[in-house]
Amino acid sequence: MREKVSERKKRNRNRQATKIAMSDLTKLRQDEWLEADGLGGFASGTMSGIRTRRYHALLLAATKPPAGRLVLVNGFDAWVETAAGTYALSSQLYPPDVMQPDGARRIEKFTLNPWPQWIFALEDGGKIQQEIFIVHGASIVCLSWKFLTPSSKAVLSLRPFFSGRDYHSMHHENPAFQFQPQTHDHRLVWSPYSGVPGIIALHNGEYLHQPDWYRNFVYEQERARGLDFTEDLATPGTFHWDLANGEATLILAAEGFENDQLPADQPAEQLLLNFRAAERKRRANFATPPDRAADAYLVKRGNGKTIVAGYPWFTDWGRDTFISLRGLCLGTERLEDARDILLEWSGAVSEGMLPNRFPDQGDRPEYNSVDASLWYIIAVHEFLEATKSITRVAYQWQKKSLQKAIEAILTGYSQGTRYAVRMDADGLLAAGVPGAQLTWMDAKVGDWVVTPRIGKPVEIQALWLNALWIGSQFSERWKEPFARGTESFRTRFWNEQGGLLYDVVDVDHQPGKVDASFRPNQIFGIGGLPISLIEGEQASRIVDAVMRRLWTPMGLRSLAPEEPGYTPKYDGGVRERDGSYHQGTVWPWLIGPFVEAWVRVHGGSADTKREARQRFLAPIFEHLDSAGLGHVSEIADAEPPHTPRGCPFQAWSLAELLRLDRGVLAASGAEENSHRAARK
Repeated sequence: MREKVSERKKRNRNRQATKIAMSDLTKLRQDEWLEADGLGGFASGTMSGIRTRRYHALLLAATKPPAGRLVLVNGFDAWVETAAGTYALSSQLYPPDVMQPDGARRIEKFTLNPWPQWIFALEDGGKIQQEIFIVHGASIVCLSWKFLTPSSKAVLSLRPFFSGRDYHSMHHENPAFQFQPQTHDHRLVWSPYSGVPGIIALHNGEYLHQPDWYRNFVYEQERARGLDFTEDLATPGTFHWDLANGEATLILAAEGFENDQLPADQPAEQLLLNFRAAERKRRANFATPPDRAADAYLVKRGNGKTIVAGYPWFTDWGRDTFISLRGLCLGTERLEDARDILLEWSGAVSEGMLPNRFPDQGDRPEYNSVDASLWYIIAVHEFLEATKSITRVAYQWQKKSLQKAIEAILTGYSQGTRYAVRMDADGLLAAGVPGAQLTWMDAKVGDWVVTPRIGKPVEIQALWLNALWIGSQFSERWKEPFARGTESFRTRFWNEQGGLLYDVVDVDHQPGKVDASFRPNQIFGIGGLPISLIEGEQASRIVDAVMRRLWTPMGLRSLAPEEPGYTPKYDGGVRERDGSYHQGTVWPWLIGPFVEAWVRVHGGSADTKREARQRFLAPIFEHLDSAGLGHVSEIADAEPPHTPRGCPFQAWSLAELLRLDRGVLAASGAEENSHRAARK
C-alpha cells in the first residue's frame, strides 16, 4: 500500500530533528553523531557526551588529507554554577564502569540538524543549550553554550582534554607533553609535542592555567572489540564564562590548517556568528538530510577529490570509492565532484590495476584488489551516461582521459597482471594467489584468509563482463571477449540442482572445481550493474532464493544460515569479528544490487518500484535514526534484532540507499516531486 505523503513528511521531520527519551541512557551512549570537515578530519561522539571509542574527538585533523589523522582535542568536562548549586554538563566513564560526573542525565533533548545541539535541564529549572559544529574546508570546530532561561548567576566552566596522537593509537601520561600555551589576549596556542600541529583556542571568557592529567578514561566500544580501552589525557587549564552576560564561545583549530579563517583582529564571538551563518547557509543548500550526510564522505585529496570509505576509522579505499560514487555523487547530482574523483584516481592505474587504498602513512598505494579497477569502469560509465548531453570541450577531453583509463585496465587484465589476474581462454577472469584476499570479501587475520575465493568468483565475472561491454561501446576489440565470456558465464556458473549461481568456479585455479556456498555475490549477475547477465526463469529463481535465505531489513547476509561456518552475531575480539565478517554478517550496501535485481525480475513497473520502496527501503530509512545518526552502518548481526555493527558511518551503505532512492526506484512527474518533498 502506498505510504501517505503526510506520514513520510512526519517521519522525515523526525529524522531532521532527532529527539530521544532521555531516560534511555543506553541509547544515549550508543548512538553517535558526526561532523566532517571536508578534508578527512572530523568531530564525533555520542549523544550522551561519553566517548566510547578512541576515535571520538572534538578536533581530529587530517594532516595529509584525507590521511595522517591526528587527535588533538579529545573532549571536555563542563559544569555550570547557578544560585541554586553546581551542575555537570558532561560525563566520562572510568573504571570500573563509573560514570562521573553525571551530566548525561540532564540531557533533555538532542537535535542533529543543522548540527549537533543539546538542551540540558538543570534541577533549578534552568536550561542550557550546547552546540558543536565544524567549519567546512578547515580544521576548525566551534562550540557554544547559552542559557535559555533568565538567571542572575550562571558561570560555565570547561576543562578541555588534549592528546596529540595518531587516531588509531592511545595516549598515556608522560613527561614530554607541553602544557604551557602561547597567549595573546583571548587566543591561546598549545604545542603538545614536536611534529604535532599546535592547538589553537579562541574564546570570549577567561582562562586559568591549571595543568593536570586525567587518567583511565574507559572506551566501551574498544573494550567490546577486544582492544586496549583506557587512556590518559592532558588538561592544561580551565575556561570560565558568565552565561548571564551572553553566549559562551570556544573555537578550536589545528594550527597551520585553519586557512587564514581565524584573523587576529576578530573576537571569538564575531567569528562564531560568521561561521554559524556560513555553515547554516551551506547546509541549507542540501535538498534532504541524506544529501547532507553524503557530503561528509566527499573530501580533498591532492588537487582533486576522493571518497572516505567510512568514519571514524577508514580513509579512502578504491573499491569503496567507486561503488559509493554512483549514489553519493551521481545520485545527488554532484557531477563535478564525480569528475574530479575519477580523474584523480585515473592517474593511479598501474599494470591495469587501481589501488585498493592509499595507506595512511606514506604515498605507496596497495594494489591488492581485483575488483576496484572494474568498479572504476562501472563508475566512469555511469558518469559519462549522466553527462553525455554536456558538449563543453573540457568534458569531451576528460571523457577521452577516462576512456583511456578504461582501455588501460582492460588491456592489463586481459594480458595478465598482479596476483594472477588474467583473462582465461573461456573469456572469464581468473584471479588470486594463496595468502591474498582480492575480492570485497577480504577479511584476513594474520596469515588466515577467511574467504580466499581464488579462481573465478561470480561477482568478479559480472563486473568483468560489464566492463568488457562498456569498453566495447568505444572499442571493437572487446566485443568478442564479451560475447565469449558471457556465454561461458551462463553455462559454467548455473547450478541447476540448487537453482543458483556458484560462488566460485575453477576454485584454486583447478578447472571444474566449484564452490556452491550460498552467498549474495551471485545477485550481481542480475542487478547492481549496467547489464544483467542472467534473465528469465533463472534470474527469478536466484532472486527468490536470495530473498528467502539472505535478505534482512538491514541488507543481505553474507552467507546463508544453513551453510557451514555461518555466524549469527558479529562480536568478540579481532579474530572472532574478522572471522565472522563475511560468514553471515549483514551488509546494508548489498541492498542496492538486490533491490535492483528484484525490480528487474518483477517487470520494473511503477507499482513494482513502489512496492520495493516500501518493502526494502523503509527499514533502511528508519535506521538513519539510530547508530550513526543520519547515516547507514557498515554491517549488522545476521540474526534479529540485526544490531548495527562495525563502522557507524559507511559511505557505500548510504550511497546504495541514495542510488536506489534517486535512480533505480525513482518515479516520474508529480509522484517524484512528492517523494522529494517528503525527503526534505
